[in-house]
Amino acid sequence: MVRFVLILVALLAGHGSARAQQSEMFGPYELHYSVVNTTFLEPQVAATYGIVRGDNRAILTLAVTEQGAAPGETRNMLLQGRTWDLIQNQELDFLEVREGKAVYYIADFKFINEEWRFFEVDFRPEDADKTYRFKFKHQLYSDE
Repeated sequence: MVRFVLILVALLAGHGSARAQQSEMFGPYELHYSVVNTTFLEPQVAATYGIVRGDNRAILTLAVTEQGAAPGETRNMLLQGRTWDLIQNQELDFLEVREGKAVYYIADFKFINEEWRFFEVDFRPEDADKTYRFKFKHQLYSDE
């Protein structure tokens, strides 16, 4: 698990590809997100979390921090989401990953090479009085 979390930390810190990590503010919360192909994960790490690796499969990683929180300290959250393109629609099934004070949420999904994927996620940080809706789009490429 530590190896997987290190990969997530690298992505969320921006050490992956140039577009790996992004974030957006929602009131006092910053939602960090990344989308990467599952072939980025080592086979044993993917198997540990039940992630199917493939040229047309990717993962969405989410973590939320609160302004003023200690570095690396993320918040628990309730979330649900979906992703779609012109052909496929899929509900996202999030897996919670914990390492110390860090909490990450990951969901895998299929994609079509060079198609834009659209994402919509509703999330509510622990102790928040509001649920936020996050929408974005991302173009993915097969590792062929």
